[in-house]
Amino acid sequence: MKAIWRGVVLAESQDTVVVEGNHYFPAEALVRQHFLASDTHTVCPWKGLASYYSVQVGDAINVDAAWYYPEPKSAAAQIKNRVAFWKGVEIVA
Repeated sequence: MKAIWRGVVLAESQDTVVVEGNHYFPAEALVRQHFLASDTHTVCPWKGLASYYSVQVGDAINVDAAWYYPEPKSAAAQIKNRVAFWKGVEIVA
């Protein structure tokens, strides 16, 4: 699987975990040069506290386009150290 935005591969792995229709990529699969830390956080009742990354390709920034759970609740343990995408980031096989 690949996560692609603006024609650039942001992450690539055959080891994704699908939760609620989202592919969670292993953190080591990210092309780190395209990720910027974000101060955004949200809470999911069963997964826990989510943190976000903005994605940058060239001068374009897709704010909070990737998220992860640094310490997921036990029901979501399978997504620890994994990152998912939205906001126009395409997931392709």
